[in-house]
Parts: sequence; structure tokens; C-alpha cells
Amino acid sequence: MLKNIPPILSSELLAALNSMGHGDRICIGDGNFPGAAMAKPNDLIYIRADGHGVNELLDAILQVIPLDEYVEHPVMLMEKMDCDKDMVIPVWADYEKTVAKYDKRGASAIGHYERFEFYEQAKKCFCILMSGETAVYANVILQKGVVRL
Repeated sequence: MLKNIPPILSSELLAALNSMGHGDRICIGDGNFPGAAMAKPNDLIYIRADGHGVNELLDAILQVIPLDEYVEHPVMLMEKMDCDKDMVIPVWADYEKTVAKYDKRGASAIGHYERFEFYEQAKKCFCILMSGETAVYANVILQKGVVRL
């Protein structure tokens, strides 16, 4: 057991986060995200965090890794499809608040990929972390920054 580490971060997830270098990315998928199908053929680390929501995982991860300061949007969300353009995604406001706790850019650190571009970018991530999140469009890709001690 470790001190000052959020207990939601499993040893497998901590090992993956520690192995990531600056510029590496982790995708946190919601419960509908096809993470296993993307991870296996692309030889990505695949971790499950069933029973935990994306924002809860986002908050814990940002306690131990910084976001990349050298890119405009180190946090990327999946854009809504045209058929869902009127849908409100309440979890996005939660993400904005969480990101603002750890990054001075706040909501401006968050960008969007078109749905199928998000899938392509997820296939290039260091790790895919599958949550138990039930909200739709709740997927997030984080780009790790430089750890400064």
C-alpha cells in the first residue's frame, strides 16, 4: 500500500502511468467504448476499472500525472454526431471542473475529435482504460506532460 495515492488507481494502472513518457496518451473509455477491440490488435495496454466513472478516474489520474503544457489541447473528447447535436452531455462540465483543478488553462485545455478520428487516435494511445461510465460521449484522451519535481 502507498501513501497519498488515490486508491482508485490500481497497481496495473499506476504502472502504466509511470511507464508513460511526456507526450504519451491514455484513453479513458466509457462503458460503451470498444476499448478491447482497439487495444488487442494494436498491442496496447488494456486495463479495466469497472464500477468507476470517467470523471472519478480523471481526477485520480490528474493527481499523479501532469497534462502536456506544450500542446493546445492535452484533453480530447469525442465530438457529438450530427444526430445527437441537441443532446446535452452533463459529464463534460464535470470534466471541465476537474481539469481546472489541475491545469491553469481550465476548460481551454479541452478539445474535441470527430467520433471516428477519436477512435483512430485511441488506437495510438499508450493505454486504454475502460471505465464503468454509463454517460454517453464520456470518452477522454489525456496527453501526459513533463513531471517537474
